[in-house]
Amino acid sequence: MTSQTLFYIIIVIIIISFIKDKILDAINARHYNDPIPKELNDVYDTEEYKKSQAYKATNYRFGIWSSLFSLLLTLGFLFLDGFEYVDNIARSYSDNPIVIALIFFGIIMIASDIISTPFSYYKTFVIEEKFGFNKTTKKTFVLDKLKGLLMMIILGGSIIALIVWFYQITGNQFWLYAWGIVTVFTVFMNMFYAKLIVPLFNKQTPLEDGELRHKISAYAESVGFNLEKIFIIDGSKRSTKANAYFSGFGSEKRVTLFDTLVNDLNDEEIVAVLAHEVGHYKRNHIIINLITSILLTGLTLYILSVFISNPLLSNAIGVETPSFHVGLIAFGLLYSPISELTGLLMNYVSRVFEYQADDYAKNTYKAEPLITSLKKLSKNSLSNLTPHKSYVFMHYSHPTLLQRVRNLKK
Repeated sequence: MTSQTLFYIIIVIIIISFIKDKILDAINARHYNDPIPKELNDVYDTEEYKKSQAYKATNYRFGIWSSLFSLLLTLGFLFLDGFEYVDNIARSYSDNPIVIALIFFGIIMIASDIISTPFSYYKTFVIEEKFGFNKTTKKTFVLDKLKGLLMMIILGGSIIALIVWFYQITGNQFWLYAWGIVTVFTVFMNMFYAKLIVPLFNKQTPLEDGELRHKISAYAESVGFNLEKIFIIDGSKRSTKANAYFSGFGSEKRVTLFDTLVNDLNDEEIVAVLAHEVGHYKRNHIIINLITSILLTGLTLYILSVFISNPLLSNAIGVETPSFHVGLIAFGLLYSPISELTGLLMNYVSRVFEYQADDYAKNTYKAEPLITSLKKLSKNSLSNLTPHKSYVFMHYSHPTLLQRVRNLKK
């Protein structure tokens, strides 16, 4: 196989992926105006449903233009040998492979962030603002960007530097060391993300003593679940949309409730949402997801190690001097169909886990407050009540609202 053949395979993969996504989006959009199932008739009134339809249509149109721009930019960059240009810039500053890789990825990541910022700004301050969701100030928007960039430089740069270093020392055995580093990092972030990273972006405060705390504690005690760390996060700082999540394990496990969720739901509904999150923990979903993620990472790194030394990878995207960092980009593009397949499997498993967590909440607490909470959350985010089943299969990590309601009513 020649590098030119590999180049055109990459182009075909990118174009097919784009066409597939746009076809799915179009199929899904055709069902925006479907009749609402009778089980969900109480979610929206007439005006709210019209607003929901307008929100979906607006995001659909925005998605077409933003993804088309991204496609043309990617194809243009490949056909004009953009990676060769960036690689030459990186090599003009150093002969050290680690430094070259850091400069190379740094230029690409920062340029990508700068190009995507206008789209992110429009999404936040035009679309989300128009439909009453946005609470982000321009100052917060800029600070989030800067903090994200700093984290990317420190954390991303450190991991890239270590992986390139391992490759320089061990050759094709680097994947074992890289897997070890990524595994340690993944476990560490699962344990301490809420304690170390979240405070950089949001304020978290322990749920104060009161009726809600007592109800939560009573439920946790009834299912033999030691839950001391319950936090409220200032989600309203950025959006009116609500959420809750479970993080950590062992002594670091905690539940985080968005302040918007606490404001939108009554106490029984909040306990029901919490029971769902406890269900994830009790059914070992967090550990299973963590182990699966680590195993998939190991498999990906092993496959990478088989091909990374082949100069065809670098040559395929227009870079004459073969290198690990350029080969990594080419491999990522070629591997994307496999990543999509594993993503489909993970989404399917995630949907099964959501049913299991719902069942746990239903059996250890009550089904009705969980149903009403899910309906309120869907209403407050103007979510799509009639998504097409093919779109759900490809993109949803959770069952649809209708599927969850029917399951809870069994």
